[in-house]
Amino acid sequence: MKPMRILFGVLFAAAAGAAAQAGGLSQPVTATIAITALTAFWWVSEALPIPATSLVPFALFPLAGVMDQREAAAALGSYVIILLMASFMLSKALERSGAHERLALYMINLVGGSGRRLVIGFMVAAAVLSMWISNTATTLMLATMALAILSRTDDPKLGPALLLGIAYAASFGGTATLIGTPPNLIFADNYLRATGEEYSFLRWMRIGLPIVIIGIPVMALWLTRNLGGVPTPKLADPGPWRTDEKRTLIVFAIAIFLWVTRIEPFGGWSDALGMEMAGDSTVAVFAVVLMFLVPNGKGGALLDWKAAGDIPWGMLLLFAGGICIAGGFRASGLDALIGDLLSGLANAPLFLTMLGLCLAVTFLTEVTSNTATANLLMPILAAVATGAGLKPELLMIPAVISCSCAFMQPVATAPNAIIYGTERVSIARMAREGAALNVIVAFIVAGVCWMMLR
Repeated sequence: MKPMRILFGVLFAAAAGAAAQAGGLSQPVTATIAITALTAFWWVSEALPIPATSLVPFALFPLAGVMDQREAAAALGSYVIILLMASFMLSKALERSGAHERLALYMINLVGGSGRRLVIGFMVAAAVLSMWISNTATTLMLATMALAILSRTDDPKLGPALLLGIAYAASFGGTATLIGTPPNLIFADNYLRATGEEYSFLRWMRIGLPIVIIGIPVMALWLTRNLGGVPTPKLADPGPWRTDEKRTLIVFAIAIFLWVTRIEPFGGWSDALGMEMAGDSTVAVFAVVLMFLVPNGKGGALLDWKAAGDIPWGMLLLFAGGICIAGGFRASGLDALIGDLLSGLANAPLFLTMLGLCLAVTFLTEVTSNTATANLLMPILAAVATGAGLKPELLMIPAVISCSCAFMQPVATAPNAIIYGTERVSIARMAREGAALNVIVAFIVAGVCWMMLR
């Protein structure tokens, strides 16, 4: 706890509320602005632990008369919370079996041979794995493998390129799937609330996957531009497949198949089987139950509660706090007010609007939590798009993907911090490479979204 930051947050919230009241805004809108300002300040400054700050809206919105306790508490029961919880548990099962390490080795060996190809191989492995498991776990695993390789070569150019490539690809790769990184799910919840329409797993991948497929090679080319054909040691053979690895991957593959085909093509299996009430969270929980039921060949199951319970519960509170704030925006009418005030965006060139959003969010998340940033921006951008007569996804998707594209600072993302902690990459090098990639990736995200979402 940091008393001065707590005090400054209270003063900031009071000033925001006073300004709103002086502007003639209603009491619910004024209260929503003040409570959101307090929560945002404490999130950004980490005056309290971020999950603890996420509880603030649950207490203050009912007390201020913005929404009742049932409406506030409903955020904890959102399908997004269930989907995220189950996704964390699935990733724990994958890590527990060790199958993710085998997959990474296969992908790296597939393209290995020279220093440049080794970096590309590690980045591809990091991107693919972070589509399904946390970017932190991905980075820890691959960084350990990379350090073992670097200990057998004396080339000074390979280390920074390889380690930065792992960090950047782990953060960026998660944007390819709806469950790959928490901000994506925040978008899904806000989109559903804004439009009444669910943004499906496959629909997201049609945007996210092309961005990653284009972005990873471009990022790799930038990082290896001075690397040349440095020879590298060959990686060890992972050995024969184990029973638990095979069964875990089978269950995981079933989950992916069910996610992708739930409503497409031709209505998907949910329509064909008369299960229209099932959703992505249903599939995730079903797969988790299977992990608990399927034997691992060692006298236990593929997943036990010790492993399943070791997930970031605080992240779920952070999500719920953001959902509660979004509910406060709607209940108070603040979302409609913001939309009306910024309706002039409809006259601006769409690509430039998208690019400006991408750049602003990318550099903002260098100093703030990407999940907290998404929590604050998604309801605002949904309202802005509606007020401007645009489809909400035109502004929301470029912004939320950019929440995962902070490459400059060690504190920006967990992967950046892990790589900086190896003491093989300086802050100056990370900032220099990251600044260039922040801009390059912003153009890629804005360009793909502009072409595919209009």
